[in-house]
Amino acid sequence: MKLQHSLVLVFATLIIAVTPGRTAQALDYPARTVRIVVGFGPGTAPDIVARLLGDQFFQAWGKPVVIENTVGANGNIAGERVARTKPDGHTLLLAAAPGIVINPSLYEKMPFDPVRELVPISQVCAYGNILIVSNDVPAKNVQELVALARARPGALTYASAGFGSTLHLAGELLKSMAKVDILHVPYGGTAFGQEVVAGRISMAFVPPTGALPLARDGKVKALAMTSLKRHAGAPDLPTMAESGFPDFDLTVWFGLLAPARTPPAIVDKLYRETARILAIPDIRKRFGDLGIEPIGNSPAEFAAVIDDEIPKWAKLIREAGIKLHD
Repeated sequence: MKLQHSLVLVFATLIIAVTPGRTAQALDYPARTVRIVVGFGPGTAPDIVARLLGDQFFQAWGKPVVIENTVGANGNIAGERVARTKPDGHTLLLAAAPGIVINPSLYEKMPFDPVRELVPISQVCAYGNILIVSNDVPAKNVQELVALARARPGALTYASAGFGSTLHLAGELLKSMAKVDILHVPYGGTAFGQEVVAGRISMAFVPPTGALPLARDGKVKALAMTSLKRHAGAPDLPTMAESGFPDFDLTVWFGLLAPARTPPAIVDKLYRETARILAIPDIRKRFGDLGIEPIGNSPAEFAAVIDDEIPKWAKLIREAGIKLHD
């Protein structure tokens, strides 16, 4: 897959260099309303990110930008919809990491191929989740939690937003690395955090926007971040890597993609505009207030992230024996 992405990007560069018409096409872009399709509902983190970008695109271009929430199949429905549209840059995908790097290994039958049928524009932002435990669990740090899990095989539980979510895979990654038996309890939404508060669930990996208020109010204990970097809003909270698992890195990211065969000059224009927006101090502050780190990397850099993460998640999913049928 790395070779495929590399060849696509080299070819794109050559086209821009030798085809003036492509550059003129980018100057005329956008010619009408731009749709950004999001695979999650209104008010979710990817939806908020898409609307922040959309507002800035509108201010820059003077063309309407519509956010289309297309929920289902862990982002597959939204991804397929964008992959099947005309590749002219007027329909884009704001994807969460699972829809691009996890689903191909998770689902027995994928409705489309994210690598072949979508082209990366820019990795927009990222954040790490937080491991929280019930106050009833006698553990003050990750090492004590692991020791407890080893002493009580199968007695502890962890909740997630559903099979294949990054919150689910974070739990499987912990089980794999620590070699412990912890029972997964999937939920269909975000209410599982309150189950930890109530003590009906031992632990969960939760986004910072949900975990930190609960921890600050003393309703749960926050033990560690899943990303390699500490959270700016909780600088005293260690990472999983600092807690005895140096290879533990689960960073949730959102990225902007377009249908394959979108003119390279349009992809480049979208990337440069996205990077410009994410460098605006006020936008960076708004992302920071959400516990999200803006990125704004290039198409080549984004493609490299995708290529690196697909085999990582494939290995974990294979070892955990996770498979979804639809």
